[in-house]
Amino acid sequence: MSDTRTDRFSVPLLQPGQAQKEMGHNEAIAALDLIVQAAVETIGDNAPPVAPESGRSWIVGTAPTGAWSGKADHLAGWTGGGWRFVAPVEGMAAWVVADALTARFVAGGWVLGEEACAHLVIGGDRVVGPRQTAIAAPAGGGVIDAESRTALAAILAALRAHGLIAT
Repeated sequence: MSDTRTDRFSVPLLQPGQAQKEMGHNEAIAALDLIVQAAVETIGDNAPPVAPESGRSWIVGTAPTGAWSGKADHLAGWTGGGWRFVAPVEGMAAWVVADALTARFVAGGWVLGEEACAHLVIGGDRVVGPRQTAIAAPAGGGVIDAESRTALAAILAALRAHGLIAT
C-alpha cells in the first residue's frame, strides 16, 4: 500500500516497517477524536481563541487568520500537541455548542440548523410528511359566518407559515 493517509479524512496509516509507529498511531487517534461525533464550540470564527482548552474544537470561518490561516471551513481542534485540522467532507455533521444546533457540510459550505428529511416521526408516529396541495381559503356562501372565516383563515395562515401546506 503506497497511500499513507485515509481517503476521506486523511487519517495517518501505519506502514510496514515504519519506525516509531506510535507517532502515526497517536496522530490517527487525535484525528478520530476530533471527527467522531464531532462537537464544536462555535462555527465561522476566523481567528483562533487566545487560550483554548485541550479537547475543544471549532469550525473555522471562510477567511481564517493566525494559526488557522489556510484552513477555511476545517474542523480545528486544540490538543496537548497544538492545533489539529480536519478538512470536512460532503454530509459531515457537527454539533455546535454555542447555538445548540447541528451544522452540516453541504455543497462546499457549512449550513447551520437546517435538517432535511422525508418525514418527521415522533414517538413512533409519523406527524409530518411531504407538503400536500394547497387548501383553498373559504369564500362565498351564506353558511359560514364571518367569525368562522376569520378562524379558518388564521389556521390556514399558520399552517402555511410553518410550511405544512402549500400557499
